[in-house]
Amino acid sequence: QVQLVESGGGLVQAGGSLRLSCAASGRTLSSYVMGWFRQAPGKEREFVASIRWSGGDTYYADSVKGRFTISRDIAKNTVYLQMNSLKPEDTAVYYCAANRRGLYRSRWSDYDYWGQGTQVTVSS
Repeated sequence: QVQLVESGGGLVQAGGSLRLSCAASGRTLSSYVMGWFRQAPGKEREFVASIRWSGGDTYYADSVKGRFTISRDIAKNTVYLQMNSLKPEDTAVYYCAANRRGLYRSRWSDYDYWGQGTQVTVSS
C-alpha cells in the first residue's frame, strides 16, 4: 500500500504561481511512477504530469508543458508540482497518484494509489 497526502492548493490570480506537495508513505517508491492529475467540475480527470521515482524522468501534458514542473525529493518522500503562469482553466481539484506500469501512462485507470485531492482556484 502507498498512502498519498496532497497539500498546497489555494486561490491565486491568473498569472500567479502555486506549488503542490504530495507526501508519500508506505511501500518504497523506487519502482513507482508518481503522477499528478486534475479534475474540473463536470469534466473527466485528466493527466497533468508524471515522474519516475528512480531516475527522475518526467512527462507532461501539452496543456501544461513549459508552465508546470514536476519534481521529487527522495529524502522527504515527497513529490511536487510547481505551477507557474496559472490560467483560469487550470482551476480544478489536483490529485497525486502512483503507478508501477510506466512513465507515459496518462489514463487515470493506470494508477493504483490516489490522494484525497487539493483544490486549486485561479481567478481572472
